[in-house]
Amino acid sequence: MKNMELKTPLYDCHVANGGTIVPFAGYLLPVQYPTGIITEHNAVRTAAGLFDVSHMGEIVFSGMDALKNLNYLLTNDFTSMVDGQVRYSVMCNEQGGCVDDLIVYRINEEMYWVVVNASNRHKDFAWMRSNSFGDVTVEDISDSVAQLALQGPAAKDIILQLVAENELPAKYYTFRKDVMIGGKKCLVSQTGYTGEAGYEIYLPNEDAPVLWNLLLEIGKDKGLIPCGLGARDTLRLEAAMPLYGHEMDDCISPLETGLNFAVKMKKETFIGKNALEVPVIKRIGLKITGRGIARERQGVYLGETLIGHTTSGTHAPFLKVPIAMALVNVDSVEVGSMVEVDIRGRRVAAEVVPLPFYKKPSPC
Repeated sequence: MKNMELKTPLYDCHVANGGTIVPFAGYLLPVQYPTGIITEHNAVRTAAGLFDVSHMGEIVFSGMDALKNLNYLLTNDFTSMVDGQVRYSVMCNEQGGCVDDLIVYRINEEMYWVVVNASNRHKDFAWMRSNSFGDVTVEDISDSVAQLALQGPAAKDIILQLVAENELPAKYYTFRKDVMIGGKKCLVSQTGYTGEAGYEIYLPNEDAPVLWNLLLEIGKDKGLIPCGLGARDTLRLEAAMPLYGHEMDDCISPLETGLNFAVKMKKETFIGKNALEVPVIKRIGLKITGRGIARERQGVYLGETLIGHTTSGTHAPFLKVPIAMALVNVDSVEVGSMVEVDIRGRRVAAEVVPLPFYKKPSPC
């Protein structure tokens, strides 16, 4: 049957705000509001934006062997984590390809939250369950958890109207649980997918609409507006954050897409470790210098030689230039090299530039 997409707890809020609703990862979500993607994108870069990311998946590992399971399933090492810390990782298959990328929250020594990509939620859960061992319970709690992302340089000033500063996570990639915001109990992390300072807020489904409306109301004077999937994608691309299904997939290893920092080869073992080899491809940034906008899966040429393909591309709203990320042969080009991208049968000039394209001026 078709038209079986789910609605997040904030669906009615999006409709009330004039959101353009589209199906995405099994959910009906706003791709943009009447303000438009460019305005939403630049609001996050200069003030603040509020996103509904309730479609993301949350999987809880609990029990004596929770840590052992995470260290076996994931490429990063979680041994040194402390309560209230967040850590990024990749989960590999036996061939060294990426099952998904995700972030891990340490609640305590026997409980961890794992936040996975919405489109991979069921696949990830099945993989985790089938490869779990010992004293561990792996539970998918996604359907009971809503998630809001308050992002941008004004995010802290906005949330401080509702919460004392000592109740907020003080550093990037840390979190605080049982934070009361507008009378609602939340888990608040200093994380995000926009390249800006900000917070991701987890709370029960039934509390999400009240908090959504409250944040928009108290943030209005500081430039806060609701933002959709379109701006979320352009923001993460400007910040050169990889997206599953674009910069990585089941056949691309984390080393090939430049995620070496999250792969700890000194660990005794993890799934896919023995298959990870010296990469033959690498992820690069491109600034399109000719006329055209690169999209995904377009050939990248050095002279007449096809050296790879684009994985994501757009006209960057804040930087005001067309940009793309690409996977190319590892020794083919360096920063400063000139290449061409095949945009609908036409070769368009591009320059290899450093990643990220955009880096925020200062943290929270």
